[in-house]
Amino acid sequence: MKPTLFALTALALLGAGCGTGGEDSSGSGKPEVIAAFYPLEFVAAEVAGGSANVTNLSPPGIEPHDLELAPGQVRSLAQADLVVYLGEGFQPAVEDVIGELSGTTLIDGLETQDGLLQASDEHEDEGEDEKHTSDPHIWLDPTRVASLGTLVAAEMARIDPDNADHYEDNAADLVNALDELDEEYSSALENCERNELVVSHEAFGYLTDRYGLEQVGVSGIDPEADPSPGRVAEVANFAREHGVTTIFFEEQVAPDIAQVIADEIGAGVEVLDPLEFPPDGDSDYFDVMRTNLNSISTALGCS
Repeated sequence: MKPTLFALTALALLGAGCGTGGEDSSGSGKPEVIAAFYPLEFVAAEVAGGSANVTNLSPPGIEPHDLELAPGQVRSLAQADLVVYLGEGFQPAVEDVIGELSGTTLIDGLETQDGLLQASDEHEDEGEDEKHTSDPHIWLDPTRVASLGTLVAAEMARIDPDNADHYEDNAADLVNALDELDEEYSSALENCERNELVVSHEAFGYLTDRYGLEQVGVSGIDPEADPSPGRVAEVANFAREHGVTTIFFEEQVAPDIAQVIADEIGAGVEVLDPLEFPPDGDSDYFDVMRTNLNSISTALGCS
């Protein structure tokens, strides 16, 4: 049976009352950092550089939006030194628990950002409620990831001052690497035959906004919401009129609708990874972002 919010909150408060007060429960002597899902885990781990224990709350294969917390995860949140998450309803189960915590440093990645894009699920079937006020997918803009990394380093340095220089140096290295990635995107997407990116769901708003592209989504922000037939027809007409050659979908979402549109207009389909899950094998954030760049530049006829 799914735990009630009351039960989860009680567990969280119990964990906080029995917490370690900055001493990690693993016994390693390192600060405990919890990241709500992969991109945040990547940033925290890069900054930590092994000097803090970094844990990802979202198991592989589970949509971060749909995450439900087990009692042990609730207790770990209560005992953590730092929790990095995204608010505004992106992971309601996480927000429900951390709203009751005390003594834990919290970083809401959305609150750290200026100029958030507004979003709604207006493309779904009538009767669906809007679930987001801001687009949460900030991690697909490298410059926004860089600013988050700097903030995480500052908080980790405050929590663990003995390793402050280590965290700050790691953050500087991360920022430099992200600056290079940003330059690669800017250069590769500067001269393209088309600038319309047709995607199965609107996860790429910050990426397209950063690099002067136009995102056209079949579904809105929620990848599991069903688009209306009218929206599918609208996107197909748009793609045909603009000479779109590729309809992008995500590996974790069935390509059925993308394939229907592609077949109707004589286009191909290709995977574009929104990076909500840990990459396979030894790949990391940078590898996936560069794979995405290659797919986008090819689809848009960039030179």
